[in-house]
Formats: sequence, structure tokens, C-alpha cells
Amino acid sequence: MSVNFDSNINSAIISGTLGLQRASDGITQHSINLAQQQAQLRDPKEVLAEAAQQQIGLSTKLLPKGGDNVTNDLVGLTLNLRNAQANAKVLDVAKDTVGRLIDEIA
Repeated sequence: MSVNFDSNINSAIISGTLGLQRASDGITQHSINLAQQQAQLRDPKEVLAEAAQQQIGLSTKLLPKGGDNVTNDLVGLTLNLRNAQANAKVLDVAKDTVGRLIDEIA
């Protein structure tokens, strides 16, 4: 039984490269989102003045809106980091496999 190593290796390399690019794009987008959200935060003096006027239990209402977006972007960054690591591993294994094949042929 013959196995076509060329198409399997090429497929792994293409899959790993595309996955790494998608993960990189996701990391970039979530980083931009977080930076934009930080740039839109309210003046700290204003937040402290309002906090002094309200009960401690209500102070969470003073926090900048978009906490869900921050959480989503942090989760997205983590997910894309894991995807990047996994796809880098695919490329590493494909590289090692090609190296072994070349060593066996030579």
C-alpha cells in the first residue's frame, strides 16, 4: 500500500499556515478592540467623585460600559493564542516529517 506523502505534508503545511494567519488576525483585532476601549475610559477624577456620592454597592454602575466586550476580547486573545500555538506545532511537525523523509531518501 502506497501513501502519498507529498499531498499529506503539503496539506499540513497549508493548514498550519492558514490557521496561524487566522490566529494572528484574531490576536490583532482583539488587541485593537482592547486598546480602543481603554482609550475611551472616563476621566478617573470624575469616576472617583461620583463614587464618593453613591453607596459602595452601587459603584459598579460607575465603571465604563463594555465590560462584556473586554471579556470577549480577552477570551478572543486567549483563544487565538492557543490557535497560533497549535498551528505552529502543526508546522513544526510537518517540518520534522519533511526533514526525516529527506534524510531517509538521501
